[in-house]
Amino acid sequence: MGNIQTEVKEVKLFIDGEYVESSTNSTFEVKNPATQEVIAHVHEATNEDVDRACRAARRAFEEGPWRKMTVAERCGKIRRMAEIIIERKEELARLEALDVGKPYHVALEREIPRAAHNLSFFADFMEKQGGEVYPMEDEYLNYTRYEPVGVAALITPWNLPLMLTTWKLGPCLATGNTAVIKPAEMTPLTVSLLGEIAKEAGIPDGVVNVVQGFGADSAGEFMTTHPDVDLISFTGETTTGKGIMKNGADSLKRVSFELGGKAANIIFEDANLDKAIPVSIQAAFMNSGQVCLAGSRILVQRSIMDEFVDRFKKAASELKVGDPQDVSTNMGPVVSEEHYNKVTSYLDIANDENSTLVYGGKRPDLPDYLQDGYYLEPTIYIQEDPNARICQEEIFGPVVTLIPFDTEEEALEIANNTEYGLNGVVWTDNLQRAHRISHNVRAGTIWVNCWFVRDLRAPFGGFKKSGIGREGGHHSLEFFTEAKNICIALK
Repeated sequence: MGNIQTEVKEVKLFIDGEYVESSTNSTFEVKNPATQEVIAHVHEATNEDVDRACRAARRAFEEGPWRKMTVAERCGKIRRMAEIIIERKEELARLEALDVGKPYHVALEREIPRAAHNLSFFADFMEKQGGEVYPMEDEYLNYTRYEPVGVAALITPWNLPLMLTTWKLGPCLATGNTAVIKPAEMTPLTVSLLGEIAKEAGIPDGVVNVVQGFGADSAGEFMTTHPDVDLISFTGETTTGKGIMKNGADSLKRVSFELGGKAANIIFEDANLDKAIPVSIQAAFMNSGQVCLAGSRILVQRSIMDEFVDRFKKAASELKVGDPQDVSTNMGPVVSEEHYNKVTSYLDIANDENSTLVYGGKRPDLPDYLQDGYYLEPTIYIQEDPNARICQEEIFGPVVTLIPFDTEEEALEIANNTEYGLNGVVWTDNLQRAHRISHNVRAGTIWVNCWFVRDLRAPFGGFKKSGIGREGGHHSLEFFTEAKNICIALK
């Protein structure tokens, strides 16, 4: 591709229907992780800015037409947002690849269309909802209404910025709430455009607000403690989730958290390796392993361990690591210098724990213009001890561990031996075993002979320290609504 100078963007706050500068005009830099080139100057929201955004959202909720619209009218505008995203998908995919360091073609073909689908799905789903009716003999009639809660703080991560933001924004808006969005400070480019997309779609001013900033003593903390915020939906690290929960406790804010993961990808000896190998490669190294659902602990039955290692190593070696804007790239850099240092620190930990390096573990050989990027080869270790740190801690990078097991009982014990419980994967052609393992792995989603397949009607969330609550389908609608019972005397 060559090193082409990128226009440095100015990213402003979107408050009450217009883009505005920070009240102190304070900005921070965002860099392209592939080159360390500065790609944006981002306005950092002050406490005053966040207050303006939250008050605008409250005013739009209490006084504006949004929650009083018919469901059909409201959802029509949300579907228009989805259409605009598709109309601008090439632009949005380029920005996502530039911001996160993910391959452009992945953003274009999967993530941007999915971001649009998140909005259109919840618009369609909301239009099909009804309420319950409970007659009490001939004397009383109870019926239910589901009404919006109020102002939602939507705090989203840096790995899948637009997709995970619309996953929250879709049900939030469809149910009649208003939103203040804070994207991750490292990847604000696509999410910042949701303000103008919402305005173009005809959504009233104040309904969608976007503020930029950091967590503690910045926009994140200001939002989660603000008295006008009624509910918080957060995707990110478990430690951050704990802090947000404390911030919202004084005002009893409703919370929904999707937090960390350390999924077990269990390969039984009867697995179809022709399918299991390529999908396990994807589960390990998609988005450079920066996926909460990554299959980063690969449990392999000992009888097929040698064959699996050989084939998995070969498949990993065939991944092309390089420029995210190049259509032939399979894997880009990790997102930042700080994260690169965290991920590579686990290479020393793995060595200290006597892990066996199978493949990777160093910077790839890349063209000169990528030499400053935060690149790491796909890295594979074998570790016999499932209690080792590289088997227990969320590395969130292109580093996976192969753990041998002998029996089904041992596989279950290893799979459940973690503080996380977001998801798991099972590879077997034995239907009874597939059900047994799926029932006994303590995680919110279990994929059998597949990975990363999502029906938006299904519940999504984690056990243990992987989260609180569920989103998806009616679970999302329940979070973003208040259920009201109305009892009518018939006599």
